[in-house]
Amino acid sequence: MSEKVTAGRDQLGHFAPKFAELNDDVLFGEVWSREAELSPRDRSMITVSALLSGGNMEQLPFHMTKAKANGVTQAEMVEVVTQLAFYCGWPKAWSAFRIAQEIYKDEGSGSSS
Repeated sequence: MSEKVTAGRDQLGHFAPKFAELNDDVLFGEVWSREAELSPRDRSMITVSALLSGGNMEQLPFHMTKAKANGVTQAEMVEVVTQLAFYCGWPKAWSAFRIAQEIYKDEGSGSSS
C-alpha cells in the first residue's frame, strides 16, 4: 500500500472540504487501495490513459510520477502514449510526451524519437 494522499485537503480543503475528503479518502484511500482487484501499476496505466484521453494535462504530471513509482517503465509509458495518439489525438499525445519526458528524464533518452 502506498503513502496516504492528502492533495485534496492540501490544495482544496479550505475551499471545497467535501470534495477534498472524497478525493483523499475515497478515491485515493479506498479505490486505489483495492490491490486485489487491480494492481497499482495497472491502475496507474488506466488512470494516465483516461487523463490523456480527456485532455486533462494538468493532472498528468502527478499521475505519471505515481505510475513510475508503481513500476511503469519509460518504455511502457511511451507505448501507452503512442497507442493513445491514434485514438485520442496527436496533439494530446504530443503534450503527454512532453510531460513523460520530464518525469522519466533520469532514465535516458530511450527510443521514443
